[in-house]
Amino acid sequence: MFSMILTWVGAVLGLALLIAMAAGTFVVDFDDRLQERRRKAVPTGAGGFATRNPRNLAKPAEPAGPLP
Repeated sequence: MFSMILTWVGAVLGLALLIAMAAGTFVVDFDDRLQERRRKAVPTGAGGFATRNPRNLAKPAEPAGPLP
């Protein structure tokens, strides 16, 4: 009887650990995406207009490979 109780307690603790690990992965991924969005945001200058400096100028798109 005691071994059955310990088995169920271990199973519940294992499930709780798996759920906590999955939730932690989701939080880390979501936090990374928020930081990426903040990094890509265009800084604003005086009057709320976007400032143009070498760091935030749009780069032209390059083809993925050689053109025929």
